[in-house]
Amino acid sequence: MTQHTLTLAPSLMCGDFQSLAEDVRRLDSAGADQFHLDVMDGVFVPNYAMGLHDVAAVRATTTKKIDCHLMVSNPDLAVKVFAKAGADIMHVHLEATPHIARVISTMKDAGVEPGVALNPGTPAQALIPILDIIDHILIMTVNPGFAGQKYLDWVDTKITTIVELRGDRDISIGVDGAISPERIRALSAMGANTFILGTSTLFGHGDYRTALDSVRNRNAHCHR
Repeated sequence: MTQHTLTLAPSLMCGDFQSLAEDVRRLDSAGADQFHLDVMDGVFVPNYAMGLHDVAAVRATTTKKIDCHLMVSNPDLAVKVFAKAGADIMHVHLEATPHIARVISTMKDAGVEPGVALNPGTPAQALIPILDIIDHILIMTVNPGFAGQKYLDWVDTKITTIVELRGDRDISIGVDGAISPERIRALSAMGANTFILGTSTLFGHGDYRTALDSVRNRNAHCHR
């Protein structure tokens, strides 16, 4: 079984937009593993969020990986431009396109690590045809579009199923939405390894390093 290391990715949508670059520098020095940027078009989800200039600003500030979560209705049109702006990883929603294999191919051609995101109501089995051509899976544990929502407990069954479907494949499994320190511990035990950190764990909880170190210390046993 492939061993996946614990990856902590601050969700910059929850950060300080008035001083984004400084916030990224603080998070970088505090030990964030990579940065998660939510891109929303107001169509696929009922909200607008980060764009090309934000990705470029983060790219200019850190050498760590940038993960773009494309919550957009035409992901095939967005992949190339966000890759050019500096994305290293992309998550495209399975629900956003009938041609997911083509979009994955476009991601690979653009030099980014391909990932697929699933809304809470999308079954795990929808991943089966593409498991051999992706590097990342992002499981939404809230309905996408807004921060500060309540964790949907019934998604836990799907997380367990996806871990089983992954088997020995070298695929990172991430979870996104109301990810508290207690949730991280439980989900790590299930087999998830990448955690998108927002207001439940990181932002608004004081010193970034203290918050990140606390999560690592609580979960060291799951990712040795």
